[in-house]
Amino acid sequence: MADTEDDGSTIDIAPGANPKDAQPWLALIDRAEKAFETWQAKCKSIDEIFASLDRLSKIDRDREFQLFWANVQVLGPSIYSRPPVPVVVPRFKDHKPIPRIASELMERCASVTFDIEDIDEVMIDMRDDITTIGRGVPWLRYSTEGGGRRVCIEHVSRQDFLHDPARKWKEVDWVAKRSWLTRKEARKRFHATSADAYKGAAYEIRKDEITSDTDGKLKAGFWELWSKSENIVVWITEGVDVVLDSNPPHLTLEGFFPCPRPAYATVQRNSLVPVPDMLFYKDQLEEINEITARISSLSEGLRLRGFYPAGAGEIGDAIEAAIKNNSNNQVLIPIANWALLGNGAAKDMIVWLPLEMVAATITQLIQLRKQLIDDVYQITGLSDIMRGSTVASETLGAQQLKSQYGSIRIRDRSAELVRVARDITRIAAEIMAENFDGKTLLEMSQMDIPSDADIAKQRNGLKGQLRQLQSEVQQAQADPEIMQMAQQQPDKAKQVMQQVQQQMQGLEQQITALDDVVTIEKVTTFLRDNRTRCFTLDIETDSTIQPDENAAKQRATEYVGAMTPLIRELASAAQIAPQVVPLAGDIVRYVNGVFRVGREFEQTVDEFVDQMKQMASAPKGDTGPTPEQVKAQADGQRMQMDAAKMQADAQRAQADAQLAEKDLQLRQAIAAKDAQIEQQRLELEKYKADLSAATAIEIAEIGASQANEADSLEAKLEANLGVAEQEHEQELQASQQAHEATMQAATQNHQQAMQQAAQAAAQPSGAA
Repeated sequence: MADTEDDGSTIDIAPGANPKDAQPWLALIDRAEKAFETWQAKCKSIDEIFASLDRLSKIDRDREFQLFWANVQVLGPSIYSRPPVPVVVPRFKDHKPIPRIASELMERCASVTFDIEDIDEVMIDMRDDITTIGRGVPWLRYSTEGGGRRVCIEHVSRQDFLHDPARKWKEVDWVAKRSWLTRKEARKRFHATSADAYKGAAYEIRKDEITSDTDGKLKAGFWELWSKSENIVVWITEGVDVVLDSNPPHLTLEGFFPCPRPAYATVQRNSLVPVPDMLFYKDQLEEINEITARISSLSEGLRLRGFYPAGAGEIGDAIEAAIKNNSNNQVLIPIANWALLGNGAAKDMIVWLPLEMVAATITQLIQLRKQLIDDVYQITGLSDIMRGSTVASETLGAQQLKSQYGSIRIRDRSAELVRVARDITRIAAEIMAENFDGKTLLEMSQMDIPSDADIAKQRNGLKGQLRQLQSEVQQAQADPEIMQMAQQQPDKAKQVMQQVQQQMQGLEQQITALDDVVTIEKVTTFLRDNRTRCFTLDIETDSTIQPDENAAKQRATEYVGAMTPLIRELASAAQIAPQVVPLAGDIVRYVNGVFRVGREFEQTVDEFVDQMKQMASAPKGDTGPTPEQVKAQADGQRMQMDAAKMQADAQRAQADAQLAEKDLQLRQAIAAKDAQIEQQRLELEKYKADLSAATAIEIAEIGASQANEADSLEAKLEANLGVAEQEHEQELQASQQAHEATMQAATQNHQQAMQQAAQAAAQPSGAA
């Protein structure tokens, strides 16, 4: 690679004989500084005009109209007023899982990076640069300090950024950024690569970094130069003839440079030399300031002055005293040769200095300055509405026209800042995709994405369950008792086998589905594939202009008004003709994309459309069963019939067992009562025998009361025996009725099962 000097000779930029020679690289720096020398000088004067405390604090300076500062304060918030928000979406809406998850991951990580690096401050610095000097430059670098990974976003001052003088940014071969380091910082950075060569740098106290004579530190500027043609990054500095460090680029970026194309306002034709906007109305500003100085000077001279005759005695002294007591701005001057003025009457004792010409001159100057200010507004495109100036008599249409006219003039400036914010997002995403590991990306994004190890663990668990089922089936097939039971009940064995096969198929499907699960390793592999990433993901930023609340409300109303009837009509059409569901889904996605309502809502719409498509693609009942389906249905009904028959038999057997158990309980109760009655009868006979052995006298003495008691006891025992026999007969009748009802229900169930079997047997032949 060679560079051409002004005299036509060439110099070798990267000599192969001595790659450590810094002179060719320093020559590139010197050439670029000369190319931008005029612009740098103009920028210095513009900075002083815009806001220089030393100049503005001077007491004896000329009066100025600070129109340039006012224009910048209006133009700045008009082209940038809020931080950019990264937007990473799949370029093609094919709803593939890996691009969708990767885009959300990168969007979250970029948003976190913007918050950490305070992207708003960087954008404001670039905004101020583009509105004052015509160029703003960001710079990105990858840092691993402290063991962590981060993307640093910095604003570069105009003096600390140079690039290859070219006509277009695509033709730029190298860019360089200057970093100011102390000796200690330089030793830490370059001692391992170039020993003590850093000591020869031109260390000095930077005036823009100190607040007093004792606060300054000696620093030197070290240039970090990225050469695209040589694919190398070198560190050089003035005063050192060797390259302090040189390596291939540590970042693999699509545009090679760690900075996007700078934000430009206006550039010189066929070059990348900025032209500050202030130069386009510099003449008007100078005239305005000159007129302002004249108005100020004339205003100082606009004082009431008068003349009176000297030596007028008490009259003159009284006049002077009266005038001076009225105002400090009035001056009275005595004149000795009063007669020369041609005034001798008493009414002409005071002659006033005429001020009408001075006042008229000031008025004319103010009108001229106002016209010049309007000329400046015509040049800059700052309309009345943008400056907050309007007239009550203006119509709404006139105000909207002014606002639209002003926004058209500054649209390129705002679009340039949006473009730079987008490029910053892309470079930051590239750095994170190429250098950040999955753990760091997950910590930044706070997303729950499984790893390959997690999927492998789930897969091994499912495979273990599958192997266990297969082992149980093999053991069952090898067991003679189980096989004999299966031969005795083939239908039940077939049903059990079908359930086991369904479980095994479900496990196999789950194992196969795990292969399609998106893992963090798949996402990082996708992101590290530069070609695939560039072709698949679309990285943008939303507007950096403060949104109009009324316009936002109007768009929201329009969105709801457009989507509500659309979804209602498409849903009705889908019920009538399911074939229109894919078309309806595409229409909904298109309308939703036009309004751009956000990632979460878009994902909800996509899921809704996918569900509609799945429901539409599901088989309908009115299509008619196939012969295989008819046969399978008949077999299923026959199995149901056999199961119903078996259930009826089981119910009958259960009813018989319950009836027998109740009969046994009843018989045991009757036997217990019979034993109790028999015992009572024995006690009665014993009592009678005791009575017969008594003497007649004793019987006479006892009287008829005990005889009556004996008769009553015998009657009571006989009554209890009759009641027990009657209860036994009732319980026998109730048990018999319950048994008959149970048998009748079992018989009905059996008949219904036989009818269903007959119907199932008739259906296949009818379908055929």
